[in-house]
Amino acid sequence: MLCVSRRLVETQVANPANSVLDEFSLIQTYCREIGVQHADTLLGVGDDAAIVRVPNDMQLAVSVDAMVEGTHFEHNTAPEKLAAKLMAVNLSDMAAMGAVPKWATIALSLPEPGQAWMEAFSQSLHNVASQYRVELIGGDTTRGPLSMSMQILGLLPLGKGLSRTGAKAGDDVYVSGILGDAALALCCLRNADLAAQLDVE
Repeated sequence: MLCVSRRLVETQVANPANSVLDEFSLIQTYCREIGVQHADTLLGVGDDAAIVRVPNDMQLAVSVDAMVEGTHFEHNTAPEKLAAKLMAVNLSDMAAMGAVPKWATIALSLPEPGQAWMEAFSQSLHNVASQYRVELIGGDTTRGPLSMSMQILGLLPLGKGLSRTGAKAGDDVYVSGILGDAALALCCLRNADLAAQLDVE
């Protein structure tokens, strides 16, 4: 995480909507106040590291997922969809462990971090994070091929984490959404004829 000067913020605000952002102004403008604000967040975006307080009767569950253009999403995928997906895959890990999502950090590699792209990405990230009461507490940006990763942190009662090794015969299995939808959507994105045949937009 980075500390940002007021001068950089003022410079960014004066830029036109399609201008390219520098790293400092990008973090200051689009990475602050994402999601909800938790009382247990002692230090958030703007310093070298975040500091959070974990209640004595709780444990911290930590997970991270990465998304790379061409591997996890197609070129020109809308930024709001990327933000929603990035948050969703991390929330899924928290649910699988029986943890309540609490905090997240993000790392972005952007070829040209323009304001319009960042505004759409940041607003979508804020909407989903707020819905699930997650607070963005830090991150990093760099210039490069489009990719992004998120680390999510959640709380669970001591000794109550749900691990894969704990599954046994007779347990119920729960899934969200419809199995196969994501794979079908990818096929339709890559095959216009298939999308038309299935009447998928």
